[in-house]
Amino acid sequence: METFNTLREQLELLEWPDVYFFKFIIPNDQLKIAQITAFFDENATIGFHPSGKGNYISISVKTVMLNVDEIISIYEQTSAINGVISL
Repeated sequence: METFNTLREQLELLEWPDVYFFKFIIPNDQLKIAQITAFFDENATIGFHPSGKGNYISISVKTVMLNVDEIISIYEQTSAINGVISL
């Protein structure tokens, strides 16, 4: 997907495998939270932080990624979830 070309170029400068930090902002909806967290295994460190009014939630994920393609794949798949903002 063309959207991630710049990110791919930046990530290819790094050595893999390595720890990668994902951050998503989504509507505070249990189904959307489950959809995002399902992309990560039990070894990932996942944190949640609700917005002030509780309408949105920030999901932070720190996990080991084997290569750039894995990272881009997660971003492509999560971007298909309605309302997800990837940071």
